[in-house]
Amino acid sequence: MLLIRFVCSFAWVDFRVRVEEREMVARLIRRFELDESEEREALGWLQRPPDPESVDPQSVPHEHRVLFLRAVESLVSVDREVTAEERESVILFAQLVS
Repeated sequence: MLLIRFVCSFAWVDFRVRVEEREMVARLIRRFELDESEEREALGWLQRPPDPESVDPQSVPHEHRVLFLRAVESLVSVDREVTAEERESVILFAQLVS
């Protein structure tokens, strides 16, 4: 759930959650076989971003940091339009999890 929370938070960086980003989150939900409650929570983050306190880069387990970075990179590029805000957010995230 932590990975999906981070991915959803990056979907909101440009203040717009695009169809491609929603589809990527849906694929993650299926991949991780979330139960109904978890799925509702994850889909809720596409309606309203997760609380900023819940996406602290320091909460990402050290052994999963590369996975998280790749996931947020994929999310911001899935719509083939990376905004300056998205690029800066990914760079900052990479620095914080390094």
